[in-house]
Amino acid sequence: MTAFTVTLMLVVAAAGLLRWRRPAWYWLTFGVTLAALRVLVRYGSVMDACGLTVPPSRWRLGLARVTDRPVPESRPPRILRLKPTRTGLVLRLKLRPGQDAFDIAAAADRLRHSFSMYGVTCRELRSGVVEVRMTGYDVLKRVQMPSRLDVRPMRVPVALREDGSAHYRDYRAIPHALTLGATESGKSVYQRNLVAGLAPMDVALVGIDCKQGVELFPLARRFSALADNPDDAAELLDALVARMGDVYQLIRAEQLITSAIPDAEIAADIWDLPDHLRPTPVVVLVDEVAELALSTKKNDPRRDRIIKALVRLAQLGRAAGIYLEICGQRFGSELGDGITMLRAQLTGRTAHRVNDETSAKMAFGDLSPDAVLAAIQIPAEMRGVAIAGDSTGGWHRIRAPHTSLRQAVNICNRHAHRTPDLHELAAFRPALSSASQASVSLSKTASATA
Repeated sequence: MTAFTVTLMLVVAAAGLLRWRRPAWYWLTFGVTLAALRVLVRYGSVMDACGLTVPPSRWRLGLARVTDRPVPESRPPRILRLKPTRTGLVLRLKLRPGQDAFDIAAAADRLRHSFSMYGVTCRELRSGVVEVRMTGYDVLKRVQMPSRLDVRPMRVPVALREDGSAHYRDYRAIPHALTLGATESGKSVYQRNLVAGLAPMDVALVGIDCKQGVELFPLARRFSALADNPDDAAELLDALVARMGDVYQLIRAEQLITSAIPDAEIAADIWDLPDHLRPTPVVVLVDEVAELALSTKKNDPRRDRIIKALVRLAQLGRAAGIYLEICGQRFGSELGDGITMLRAQLTGRTAHRVNDETSAKMAFGDLSPDAVLAAIQIPAEMRGVAIAGDSTGGWHRIRAPHTSLRQAVNICNRHAHRTPDLHELAAFRPALSSASQASVSLSKTASATA
C-alpha cells in the first residue's frame, strides 16, 4: 500500500469523523469546496430540471437561422456571485426576462435535494436579483452566533436563523412583539437573551412577572421597575401611561414647526429629539400575560384596567419610546375582552413549541398558514427552536443560544450602573437587600421605606 493511498484513507476517515462529530469544522475544511464545485457543475442541468430556465429570445433564434447554427438552448438565471460562508453558500442570481422571485422560492426544496445541501432559502434583493442562501449542515443543532453582529441602539441579536444569519429584535422597526411557548419550550432562554442584549444599552427595563418574580427578579439590578403581582402591575402600567403622556408633551413643546425649520428636524417621536432632550426608551417585559388577563370575577375592574393600559401602550407607546414584549403560553380570546385588540397591535410574533394547533394559530393564523404548520412541527427535544414572523407574512425558523440564568445575572450585574432612575417609576424600583439574605423583597421602594 503506497503512502498516497494511506494518506487518502486518513483524509477520508478524518472527513467522516468531522462530519459526524463537528459538522461546522467539516464544512470549513472539506464541505465548502465540494459544495461549490457541485453547484457550479450541476447548475445548468439542475435549473433546467426544476423548470427555472427560459427559452431563447426571438432575436437569438433569428440569428441562429441566419447563420445556420443550432438552435440555442434555454438559459438559466445568471450567477452574479457565489460566496462561501461559515455555514453554507450564498448564491446571487440575475433573473431572466419572464422569471419571478417566487419561481426560485417555490423550487427551494428541489434545489436543496439537487445540490445535496441541508437547507435552501430565497429572498429578493431588488427587482430581478434573488439571493439564494444554502446551509451545509443543521446550524440550529448547536447554535453558534456569527462573529460579526450588526448591533445598534435598540437592535439586539437574540437568536440564529436556519440560514446561518443572526436574528435581531429591532425595536425601532418592530416596536411590540408577542412570544408564545409551552412549558420547557425555551421561552425563558429567549427572554434571557433579550434582557442580556439590552443590558449594555441605554434603555430602561420594566418587568411584570406575576409568578412572584421568579423569572425576572434575579435580573433585578438592571431593571428600573418590577411588579410581581397583578395589583402592582396595574399601578405600574398606569404610571407608564402617565409617562407616555409626559413624553408626548415634551415632543409637542419641541416641535415648533415654522417655515425656517428643515423637514428633517421636525420631531414626531423621541428619536427626532436632540440627544440632551431625548427621554430614555423603555422596554416592558410581561412574563405571563394570562396572569394579568385571567380573573375569577365576571367584571373585574383591575383586570379591565390592566388590559386597557396595555392596549393604550401598544397603540400609542412607540412614538414615546415605550416598547412591549408580551410572553405567554397561550394568547387568545378566551382570556377576555380586549385581548384580540392587544394582539392586533403586536407586530412581531415568535412561537416556540406549542401543545396544540390553536396556540400556533393565535400567533400566525392571521399572518401565514405556513408558519402555523412549521410551529406545530417543532420537536419536543429541540428546546429553544421557534418560528419568528411579522405582519408581512414572512417567517424564519430560529433558535436562541443557551444562556443560563447565572450568565444573564452576571451580565445584568455588570451593567447595573446603566439602570436609569425614572421618577415616574421610582415607587416600583426593586428594593435589593444584602447578598447574605436568602430572600429579597419585591415590594415597592416607597412601602419598604415607610
